[in-house]
Amino acid sequence: MQRKFLTNLGLILFLNLLVKPFWILGIDRTVQNVVGTDYGFYFAVFNFSFLFNILLDLGITNFNNRNIAQNEHLLNKHFSRIFYMKLLLALVYFTVTFCVAFIIGYRGRQLLFLLILGFNQFLISMVLYLRSNISGSLLFRTDSFLSVLDRALMILFCSVLLWGHISHEPFRIEWFIFVQTAAYGLTALTALTIVIRKAAFRRLHWNKLFFIMIIKKSFPFALLVLLMTFYNRIDSVMIERLLHGRLGDEQVTVYASAFRLLDATNMIAFLFSVLLIPIFSRMIKRKESVEQMVRLSFTLLMTIAVIVAIGSYFYSHELMNLLYVRHIQESAQVFKILMLGFVAISTSYVFGSLLTANGSLKELNIIAAGSMVISISLNFLLIPRLLAMGSAYASIVTQFLSALVQVIVAQMIFKFRINYRFIFGFVTFIAGVIVINVVSRHLGTAWMINFVMMVIGSLILASLLRMLNIRSLVRIIRTEEE
Repeated sequence: MQRKFLTNLGLILFLNLLVKPFWILGIDRTVQNVVGTDYGFYFAVFNFSFLFNILLDLGITNFNNRNIAQNEHLLNKHFSRIFYMKLLLALVYFTVTFCVAFIIGYRGRQLLFLLILGFNQFLISMVLYLRSNISGSLLFRTDSFLSVLDRALMILFCSVLLWGHISHEPFRIEWFIFVQTAAYGLTALTALTIVIRKAAFRRLHWNKLFFIMIIKKSFPFALLVLLMTFYNRIDSVMIERLLHGRLGDEQVTVYASAFRLLDATNMIAFLFSVLLIPIFSRMIKRKESVEQMVRLSFTLLMTIAVIVAIGSYFYSHELMNLLYVRHIQESAQVFKILMLGFVAISTSYVFGSLLTANGSLKELNIIAAGSMVISISLNFLLIPRLLAMGSAYASIVTQFLSALVQVIVAQMIFKFRINYRFIFGFVTFIAGVIVINVVSRHLGTAWMINFVMMVIGSLILASLLRMLNIRSLVRIIRTEEE
C-alpha cells in the first residue's frame, strides 16, 4: 500500500502542479487584477454558494468513496440509484440556498450570480461523486487526470477571453463564471462516461428504501462536511455582511488576495486525502496496521507545509507585490497569518482522513461543530475591529485547535506509539526553517534568489533530520506490492 500511495501521489501531484498553479496564479489572479472590486463581490457570493452545498450530496460522496474501496462489487448496484438521488438533492439545495440568501438580504445581481454559481456547485458535486467511484475502485491514474481536466479547460477558455482579442469589451466577472460552468459541465460528462462503462449502467432507478438507507449511512458524513464548510468558508461571507457596501467588497478583495495562495497550497494537502481515505479504508478493513502509512504521509506533507507556511510568513510582502496590483500591504498582513494555518490544515487532512476511513464520524462531527462555533464567534468579535485581519486570526485559531484535537482523538483510538525522537526532529526542523528564513532575508541578493535558497536549505535540513528519507522512498517505490 505504501508503494501504491507513493507512485500515485507522484502522478497526481505532477498533474495538479502542472495545471492548477497556472490557473490560480495565472488566470484567477489576472482576472482579480482586471475586474478589481467586482472580484470581492463575486468571491463573497461564491463562498455563500458553498455553505449549503452539502445538500447536493448529504455525505454520499465520502460514504461512497469509503464504501466502494471496501466493497467494489457494490458499484453496479448502487450507481443508478445514487445518481437519481443526486438530481433530487439539487432541487433541495437550490430551494434552501435561495431562501437563506433572500432572508439575509441578497437581491438583484447577487441572486443572479448565486443562480449560476449554484449550478456550478451542482456540477462540482456531481464530478466529485463520479470521481469517488473511480478512486474508490483504486483507479488513481484515471482519477488523477480527471482531477485536472476542469482547470485545464478553464485555462484554455479564459486564455482566449483574456488575451485572444475576440471582444472589444473589457473582461467581465460574468465571463469568468460562465467559463467555470462550461469546464465543469464537460468534466462531468467525461467522468459520467467512464463510470457508466464501469458500472454497466442502463437506466436511472428509484428505490425509496435504498434512499432512506443511504441517507442514514451518509448523514454523519453530511453533517461533517456541512460543519467544516461553515468554518472554512464563512469568513468572506461574514466580512461582506458585517462591513457592508464598498468597505465590505474591498475587505473581501483583500482577504481573497491572501486566501488565493492558501487555496493553492491546500490543493497539495487535499490530494493526499484523496489517496489516503480509500487506502486507509482498505487497510482498516483488512486489519492491517496504519501506523507506518500515517507517519509516511504526515512526514511528507509536514515537510512541505512547514517550508511553505514559514517561507510565506517571511516573504509575504514580496509574494503579494509579485501577484497583485491593489491592497498590497493589507493583503500581505492577512496572508502571513493565513499561511501559518497551512500546517494545521495539513495535519487535519492526514488525521481527518484516518478518522473518516475508520468511521469515527461522531468524534469528527463534535470537533467540527466546536470549530464552527469558535470560528463564527471570533469572526463576529474581530471583523468589526480588525477588518479582514480579524478573520485571518479567527481562521488560524480555529484550524490549530481542530488539528490538535484530531491528533489526540486518533492517538486514543489507534494507540500509536509516541516517537519522541520523531517529535524532537520535527520541532528541530521547524526551528531550523525559521533560522534559514531569517538568514536568507539578509543575503543581500534579489528576494527571489533568497527565497529559492531558503527552500533548498530547508529541503537539505529535512534530509539531514530524516524528515525526507530519499533512499527509503525509492526503496518503497521499487518494492513490489504485497
